[in-house]
Amino acid sequence: MKKLTKRYSESVKLIEKDKQYEVKEALEIFEKMPKAKFDETVELHVKLGVDSKHADQQVRGTVVLPNGTGKTQKVLVFAKGPKAEEAEKAGADYVGAEELIPKIQNENWFDYDVIVATPDMMGVVGRLGKVLGPKGLMPNPKSGTVTMDVTKAINEIKSGKVEYRLDKTNIIHLGFGKLSFGADKLLENYETIMNAIIKAKPVAAKGQYIKSIAVTTTMGPSIFIDQK
Repeated sequence: MKKLTKRYSESVKLIEKDKQYEVKEALEIFEKMPKAKFDETVELHVKLGVDSKHADQQVRGTVVLPNGTGKTQKVLVFAKGPKAEEAEKAGADYVGAEELIPKIQNENWFDYDVIVATPDMMGVVGRLGKVLGPKGLMPNPKSGTVTMDVTKAINEIKSGKVEYRLDKTNIIHLGFGKLSFGADKLLENYETIMNAIIKAKPVAAKGQYIKSIAVTTTMGPSIFIDQK
């Protein structure tokens, strides 16, 4: 832990306490921080002035990042017949139907990042709700993961499509690239996500919508962003 603490305290020295930074400036500070032994993910944390307990104040959607996420997403597709063949051709990592249920339920098999399902398979996938729900893996029409167009879904996921959604504390947490991308590419990804979140403002939301924005790296301190 000593190494991490030293690196972390060196990183903290680069940030002025209580200052809110321009996004580009914050991303450039990350580049100056002592590096970890791996390519850290750059994360966004947005606190919203909504109440996620109310259905009409939910904020959820998907967006394709212009520069991808820096991570190759593994996709599992629930489909049968021609749609299963289509999924395999489109580059799905795993394709199957009912036979996957015991593997997921009994063997704790989670070697994938996103699940796509054709609508006719949702009865089957629904049986896994208790297991997939808490992990945020349930396919959902709103996020484009319940669809007959499995090719489009797989292509978007593989090219950098991410889902954003509120947690119980009304915060959206999201990785939007790798430190190695550099400030310019990270800024493009950041602006794409923030535009999507702003557009997704619920009609029922009253008062200040975006309460605070912070960016951080996997192992680094948070920097708060000026919302001017």
